[in-house]
Amino acid sequence: QLQLMEEKDSRVGTCNLKEFNQAQKSSIYAVNIVGFFTVLFGVFNDPIHGHVELHPLLVKMINTPQFNRLRYIKQMAEAYFVFPGACHNRFEHSIGVAHLAGELIHTLQQNQPELGITERDKLCVQIAGLCHDLGHGPFSHLFDQMFISKARPDIKWEHEENSVKMLDYMVRQNQLEPVMEEYGLKLPEDMEVIKEMIRGKKPEDRGEVHVGRPQERLFLYEIVANKTNGIDVDKFDYFARDCHHLGIQNHFDHLRFFRSARVIKCPDGLMHICSRDKEVHNLYAMFYARCSFHRKACQHKTNRLIETMITDAFLKADEHIMTKGSGGRSYCLSKAIDDMQAYTKLTDRVFEDILSSSSEQLRDAKNILHRIITRDLYKCVGKLETGTDFPQERISGWKEEVSEVVKLDYGMKDKDPIGEVFFYSKSDNKTAFNIPRDQVSKLLPERFSETFIRIYCKKNEHLAVAKQHFLEWCQKNSYAILKVIYLEQVK
Repeated sequence: QLQLMEEKDSRVGTCNLKEFNQAQKSSIYAVNIVGFFTVLFGVFNDPIHGHVELHPLLVKMINTPQFNRLRYIKQMAEAYFVFPGACHNRFEHSIGVAHLAGELIHTLQQNQPELGITERDKLCVQIAGLCHDLGHGPFSHLFDQMFISKARPDIKWEHEENSVKMLDYMVRQNQLEPVMEEYGLKLPEDMEVIKEMIRGKKPEDRGEVHVGRPQERLFLYEIVANKTNGIDVDKFDYFARDCHHLGIQNHFDHLRFFRSARVIKCPDGLMHICSRDKEVHNLYAMFYARCSFHRKACQHKTNRLIETMITDAFLKADEHIMTKGSGGRSYCLSKAIDDMQAYTKLTDRVFEDILSSSSEQLRDAKNILHRIITRDLYKCVGKLETGTDFPQERISGWKEEVSEVVKLDYGMKDKDPIGEVFFYSKSDNKTAFNIPRDQVSKLLPERFSETFIRIYCKKNEHLAVAKQHFLEWCQKNSYAILKVIYLEQVK
């Protein structure tokens, strides 16, 4: 014990002796002692970041049904049907984001003590990182971006809002309020701060006064979900984790970014996390890597075909998959998002529930999913490369049936993301500035986004007819707008 007392760590807090005695019985805890009190950090052996230590409050949150639900929601959803290694889940990604959030804010705290970053700040940022994906539904982004938007077109729903609701539900159901206060958080003030970090603060909102943190602390909101320029630890983890499991090389080193990160008051009057000027090429490479990753994996043709098929199956099964929620009331698949008790039970297992069902009502949905596992997929008839001025109403008559609009960008739609990043120089680390594109390189792209449309045929027996209709449609329209690319059909 005397030896442990000498191994002091500036990141520790306190807990009671009873917890210390309990932790001695388990090998999953790292014990740090200051004086007579202890903080018991949970140790997780992560394949990406190695052995990571998480605050005991985060361990308690991990050990809840609401967080453990993420074990059964795949990080890359339907990509598992294309990339055999993509079997990792939101569970380990969330732990990774919490770890990186802690590492970045700890680095800022150590390098810039004048910022006055508190243990409360650090804990809030880590909790936001841990809980930012609590609101994901079955098959992750497929659920919110495709299924819900079609099943309930009257609402605008994003998984971040349900992450906030699920966090509230998790804290309430597991009586975590006293534990949070025991570790130094001030409620409800810090809960609102955590929710704001999960939602992310858009640049236009950054000048507002928010609960719990003064304006000079708004850089805290750039760690987990950075709405200013998209550089955040959520991306750092999924770059490394997804590339690892898909067998794609990740050329961005987030640890290098951590080393040069500094908080500086910028020309817009706000405190931003800035980088050394020499890092500008690495950051361009990061955004290009993001775009390339989306092209190779997320927007992979077969991946998107399967995503469309699962969405179709969920839409057909929607009213017939019922989940019991609060008050004994049952919710269908698309309405379970309104009740956290029901939503806690909703995971990727709905795929197996439909596939193994003998219900006549689920027959059509089951047949679609059976086509996926037997590789009888929809066919891609063709692809249209479009300009940014492509009139979307031109395809409105057949879009819902056999087409999808795919957009690729560097993370900020048509904008150059580096235009929103502030830098500092080696000779002056207190003055922030933007770097104009023409001072970076003459080889940078002129555009930072592209849009194309894929045309699908759902029934193989109609493939020849679909090809003919597609060709006739293209011939009737202006080739100044469309460039037709025929795709070979691959089984």
